[in-house]
Amino acid sequence: MADEPSTFARLERVASSAASVVAPLSVISALLFYFGYASSRAQYEYFGVDVDTIGLSTQDYVMRSPGPLLTPLLALLLLAVAVAALNELIRRRVAAAFADGKDPAPAVRDRSRRRLRRDRQLARAVVGAGYAVLLAGVALILAYGSLLNWPYYPLVTPLTLALGAALVLYGRRIDRLLDPRGAGRRPMAMSLVLVLGVSVFWATATFAQWSGRGSAEELALTIDRLPSVILDTTEPLHLTARNVAEEVLPPSEGQTYRYRYRNLRLLIQGRDRLFLVPGGQWSAEHSTLVVPMDGDVRLQFQFQNDPPFEVEPP
Repeated sequence: MADEPSTFARLERVASSAASVVAPLSVISALLFYFGYASSRAQYEYFGVDVDTIGLSTQDYVMRSPGPLLTPLLALLLLAVAVAALNELIRRRVAAAFADGKDPAPAVRDRSRRRLRRDRQLARAVVGAGYAVLLAGVALILAYGSLLNWPYYPLVTPLTLALGAALVLYGRRIDRLLDPRGAGRRPMAMSLVLVLGVSVFWATATFAQWSGRGSAEELALTIDRLPSVILDTTEPLHLTARNVAEEVLPPSEGQTYRYRYRNLRLLIQGRDRLFLVPGGQWSAEHSTLVVPMDGDVRLQFQFQNDPPFEVEPP
């Protein structure tokens, strides 16, 4: 019985450690899902398909998120490295100034006080500039109705808010470093951190949408790279795309498929249906064909046009 409290204590520590790991992983998974969903939605919307009709799973969206997230993550990492290097440089400068302030020579102490005063003024100027940029971001939000058609609004606005909040936070941090006796206002700092986090999330989501749209436009220019499909149906489809060839199959005993369509490409496969697009050069008259995977259609996937590489026998 004496070991029972210690056993419970160990279990509590294990549970606490597991919770500290599971919670961040859940947040990261949710973020990856959202960015993958935003990118996929913009990509397939270009082809006239609502991504919700495809039936992709949560894992599919998570696996699609690294592409649109790669560039903003690299930018944030490089920015973090630059800020860390700048912060280390400033800390060394401040530490040297405080050390000179304890020097027995009056001239050295005066020079240290002047340096600290200039640095404090610079830090407060950074805070003031940050508040100005932050107000500019707020003005952009208030002008949403007038700037709605500006294509760069969804990216410029969050970046402006993030830059303003970051400048204020960093300027206040340097000011506290120069004057440790000054008490910072914690609620204000927490509000700025929230503004920074939400703005970075907004900007990254916008970039994910743009990435999906760009991928769709690139795919439309190289549509023939997609798998080629021959589609047999029992009824005519009356497609609007002119470059899809329709062929009437000759009647035969036991043959239920009467029409054959060529020059179709597989855009994506859903749970129980295929999404086909016309091959060849992109045209505004093209549309996406939704084909259920049942007995009413027959599909053939063609080989690539390039022949396999043949190795000559020795």
